[in-house]
Amino acid sequence: MKRWFRQRVDAAYEKVLSREVSGAPTHVAVIQDGNRRYARRKGGDAPDGHRAGAETTEDVLNWCQDIGVEELTLYAFSTENFDRPDEENEALFDLLETKLHEFADADRVHENEVGIRAIGEIEMLPERVQDAVDYAERRTRDYDQFVLNIALAYGGRSRLLEATRGVASEVESGSLEPDEIDVETIEERLYDQPVRDVDLIIRPGGEERTSNFLPWHANGNEAAVFFCTPYWPEFSKTDFLRGIRTYESREESWRRTRARRAIALLGAISDPELAEAQSVVDRFRDSLPTAEQPDPEELEADGSQVDGVDSGSRVAD
Repeated sequence: MKRWFRQRVDAAYEKVLSREVSGAPTHVAVIQDGNRRYARRKGGDAPDGHRAGAETTEDVLNWCQDIGVEELTLYAFSTENFDRPDEENEALFDLLETKLHEFADADRVHENEVGIRAIGEIEMLPERVQDAVDYAERRTRDYDQFVLNIALAYGGRSRLLEATRGVASEVESGSLEPDEIDVETIEERLYDQPVRDVDLIIRPGGEERTSNFLPWHANGNEAAVFFCTPYWPEFSKTDFLRGIRTYESREESWRRTRARRAIALLGAISDPELAEAQSVVDRFRDSLPTAEQPDPEELEADGSQVDGVDSGSRVAD
């Protein structure tokens, strides 16, 4: 009876959250944590947990597509995971090989034009997994309606280190000038294909850390982070929607902050600053509480005359 009641409550809560979600992040990144602990709690071995987690992965892919997410990155295997027992890793490699082939052949993947990509030190993986990666990427190479990145043998710091070494080598050879180095210079060397900035990181399993996951694209974009306690095989659509709501709350807070800063900028006397401030206020005015929203007529007046100086930097009469 208790289980039935809980299911009814969860279903009702899911409906409430579905109605509350009004906008989807473009790029969601997930740390699939808790598979082994889930298996131990159930009296099984690590491979049992990984197989159960693979079912959740398929669900999350569907949920992302349903609400309009355009890119999903899954942290499937880190460089540190090589230190785990060989028999455990071999079973996981078998599962990865199987799932990569299944994903690459799935009707829904082709119907929705899902491009599958692997990021990380793929050459460190067994040859059979490398072959499966190559098969999945080739089968979906022409698709870009939705991007599924699978992080395998991945380490965020190692990718940044390799990108930095590449830049340093080109500077040393004279093919790249130091003053030509910008954000795009690093991003072009991180992965074979572009990866969007991360909007939301989700980590189940009770740990509250991002484990060096996509540091350039997440930290640089000040991504929202949602931690929750269910192990990955238990991660539900309700948990997923709670994560999306966390992103929306952070996005709304960001909009309010931008609007407040823009209003403050209207006290400046520089034309470029005024233009930027008025543009931001126009975009984000509705994000502020009613009491904080500036009067449009006052903004217009401020735009033409600030602290006794008009927009042409002439002293007003």
